[in-house]
Amino acid sequence: MEGALRLLAEQGYARMSLDGIAAAAGVSRPTLYRRWSSKADLAMAALARRIDAESRPPATSSTEKALVSVMRNLCRRLFRPNSMALVGTLLAEERQTPELIELFRARVFRRRAAMLRQVLERGRARGDVRADADLGAVIHMMIGSIYAQYLSGEPRPKRWVERVVAATLGGIATRGR
Repeated sequence: MEGALRLLAEQGYARMSLDGIAAAAGVSRPTLYRRWSSKADLAMAALARRIDAESRPPATSSTEKALVSVMRNLCRRLFRPNSMALVGTLLAEERQTPELIELFRARVFRRRAAMLRQVLERGRARGDVRADADLGAVIHMMIGSIYAQYLSGEPRPKRWVERVVAATLGGIATRGR
C-alpha cells in the first residue's frame, strides 16, 4: 500500500505500474492480482487506507463535538504530505480512468459524507439541527471547506476546524442552541 501511494504521488496514476508497485513491495505482480482486481482497485485501496481509516465519534458526543472530531480526522489525513496531490491525481485521471474517481467516491467520499450525515441526523433528532436544514449541502460545504483552505495556500488558522463547525452550525441550528 505504501509503495502504491508513493508511486502514485511521484509518478501519477497513468505512469504508475503494477510492476513498479510489486517491485517496491518486494512481491510479484500475480501476488497483487490475488488481492486487487486492477491497478485502479489497488490505488484506491491504498488511498482509502490513507485518508479514511478512523473511528466514529461516540453517539453520546454533542453534535458540535462529533462534527469537530470527524473534520479533524479528515484534515489530519488530507493535510498529510502528498494526500492532496493524490486527490488531484484522481481528478486529473477522471476522463481517462473514470473507475478511479468512482472508487474514490465509493470508498472515501461517500463514507465520509455518511459519517457526517449520521452526526447531523443525530443532532436533528436531539433538536440541535433544524428539521428543514439541507444536510447534503451542509456536508458538501464542510468537506469542501477543507479543500478550499488547502487551495488558498494560507496557513491553517488555530482552531480552524472548530470555526468551520461553529459557522456551519450557526446556519442550521435551532434557535435554542
